[in-house]
Amino acid sequence: MLWNVLSSATGTTSSGAGAGGNPWSTWLMIGILVVILVVFMVYNRRSQKKRQEETMNTLNAIKPGNKVKTIGGICGVVVEVCDDNTFVLETGTEKSGKSYMKFDKQAVYQTDAVAPVAAPVAAPEAPVEEAKTEEEPAKEETKAE
Repeated sequence: MLWNVLSSATGTTSSGAGAGGNPWSTWLMIGILVVILVVFMVYNRRSQKKRQEETMNTLNAIKPGNKVKTIGGICGVVVEVCDDNTFVLETGTEKSGKSYMKFDKQAVYQTDAVAPVAAPVAAPEAPVEEAKTEEEPAKEETKAE
C-alpha cells in the first residue's frame, strides 16, 4: 500500500506510464511525516518527564547519613537537609580535619539515597488453611478407593 502511494507521488504508475502525481498524494505523504514527527515528540516528552520525576524523587529522598558526590566531584556524607532545597555535606576525616559545605540539591551527581517506590496493590490471597482442607478430602477419597 505504501509502495503504491510512493509510486503515485513520484508520478509513475504500475504500468510505467505516468506524467504527473496527484496533488493529494503529496499532501498525504506530508501528513504521514507530520504524524510521525508528532508521535516522536510526544514519546520524547513523556520519557523526559518520567526521567525528571525520578530525579526529583531521588533528590527528595536524600537524608542525613546518605553518601553524596556533587557535580564538582566533592564526596561526603550529608549532615543536614535544609528546607530551602539545600543540604550540608561533611567531607574529610578526623585525621585530616573535617569540613562542612552547603550545597544546592541540584548539585548532586550521585547518591546512595533510594527513592521510595509505590507498592503495587496486591489482590487479596485465599487463606492457606482453606486450600489445605480442600486437598485433604480428595486425598482421603483416593486412599479409600
